[in-house]
Amino acid sequence: VQLQASGGGLVQAGGSLRLSCAASGRTFSNYGMGWFRQAPGKEREFVAGINWIGDIYYSDSVKGRSTLSRDKAKNTVYLQVNSLKPEDTAVYYCATDSRRLRGRITDSLYDYDYWGQGTLVTVSS
Repeated sequence: VQLQASGGGLVQAGGSLRLSCAASGRTFSNYGMGWFRQAPGKEREFVAGINWIGDIYYSDSVKGRSTLSRDKAKNTVYLQVNSLKPEDTAVYYCATDSRRLRGRITDSLYDYDYWGQGTLVTVSS
């Protein structure tokens, strides 16, 4: 299983970014996906996730200003984050759920087994 995350960059506060995560070796039809982020000196934290059914869950940190979507044909998930804040600065990772057909969306990084390489998002004030 390979995950390729992209779309990060430098953006001013208030701007938007769309992150992409293309997967190979595991289909979204059977597995959920999650986005996490890790800021310098901090632990990796859950941002948003989607289960195999298509239910979506956002963390409070991005709820209301983010949209997670997926393209099954491309086996790709997207995370759009609007109204970016300096505290959104982090390396963003996508990951696949380790359990096939898990019904709930888990926010524990230990429930994800394959990870992308991460894409850096830097928000300037």
